[in-house]
Amino acid sequence: MRLLDKTVIVTGASSGIGRAIALLFAREGAVVVAADITEDVVEGGEPVIQALGQITPRAVFIKTDISREDEVKALFRQTVETFGRVDILINNAMVRGGLPLAETEMADWDRVMNVNLTGAYLCLREAVRQMLKQDIVNETRGRIVNITSQHGMIGAPDDFAYGVSKAGLVYMTKQVATDYAKEFIVCNAVAPGKILTGKKGSAIDPAKLEYSRQRTAMPRLGTSQDVAHAALFLASDEATYIAGHNLMVDGGWMAQ
Repeated sequence: MRLLDKTVIVTGASSGIGRAIALLFAREGAVVVAADITEDVVEGGEPVIQALGQITPRAVFIKTDISREDEVKALFRQTVETFGRVDILINNAMVRGGLPLAETEMADWDRVMNVNLTGAYLCLREAVRQMLKQDIVNETRGRIVNITSQHGMIGAPDDFAYGVSKAGLVYMTKQVATDYAKEFIVCNAVAPGKILTGKKGSAIDPAKLEYSRQRTAMPRLGTSQDVAHAALFLASDEATYIAGHNLMVDGGWMAQ
C-alpha cells in the first residue's frame, strides 16, 4: 500500500501502459482518476473503470482530450473538487506518427505534437499550479512522472514526429524538476524500451520484433507491468532525493 490515500491522475489510462499503471496504483491504495479520450481498450477487454472497480470503489473515469486546454482544466478541477488534491500525475497519454520526415505532412506533425507535447504541457501546468497550493507531506507537495521513451534519446526509425515529441518531454521533465524542486514538487520520467502491451498490428511486426530482440540485452522484451512498477517507485515516498531523472526501462537496450 505504498500509495495509500494518494490521489493520482493517469492520462491515457484506458489501454496499454497507462492502464497497467492505473490498476497497479489502485492495488497500492491510491485514489485513481483515469483520464482518456476514449473508454475503448486498444488490446480488447473491459473498460478500465470496470477493472478498477474490482480493486477499489475510489476510482473514476473522466473523458479527456489532453490536447484541449478546457478539458485539461476541467480534469484537474473535477479531481480537486471530488478528492481535495492531486498527489501524483502520470503524464502518459500519447499518439504515434509512424512516418519518416519526408512523408510527414503538417497534419501528421500537428496531430502528434498536439497530444504528445501540447497535451503534456497542459497537464504539467495544471498539476504544478494545483500542487503549489497544497501542503507539504513527506517532503513533497506532489509528484509527477512523465512517460517518455528511449526514442526521445535515440532515433525513432520511420517515426519522426513521435521521436521529436518524446525528446521534448525528456527536456520538460528536467525543466520542471529544475524550476519546482525547491517548491517540493518532484518531477521524474520513465523511458520504456520495446514494450509488448498486447497491441496488434505494426507493434508486433516480426521484423520489428526481431530487431528489438537483437538490440535488447535481456532475453525478453518488456511488458506494461515493467513500466508500471518503475512508475510506482518514482511516484512513491521511496523515491527520495531523485529529481529530473529519466529512468530507462529497456532491458539494457541503451546500454549497448
